[in-house]
Amino acid sequence: LPIDFKITGGDVHDSQVAKQLIDTVGEATYLIADKGYDAEHIRICAQNKDMIPIIPMRSNSKRSNKEFDKYLYQLRHLVENAFARLKHFRAIATRFDKLARNYQSMIYIACMLIWCKAK
Repeated sequence: LPIDFKITGGDVHDSQVAKQLIDTVGEATYLIADKGYDAEHIRICAQNKDMIPIIPMRSNSKRSNKEFDKYLYQLRHLVENAFARLKHFRAIATRFDKLARNYQSMIYIACMLIWCKAK
């Protein structure tokens, strides 16, 4: 179930708001993310919050990845399922809204409906 989200510009990578989202989560044991979030500052931020980062290294990385757990990484599909549920809402999937505040409002409504349906 979605907890929080941040809207970024079309020219900004999602990993730029990773620190804000990690701070929002509060307590967690693991941070599971894909290769796009393979950055040292994201790993350090997660470790400062007592989370173990489960992020695969990029193919051109020269560092080792001792804490990577392949089984836990497979659970990332649950996050992808949440995105799939959000995209069932046409206004979110197509982003007809020009203003970020309107788009953000639609995502809040969709998240609320997803939570109500789950409960």
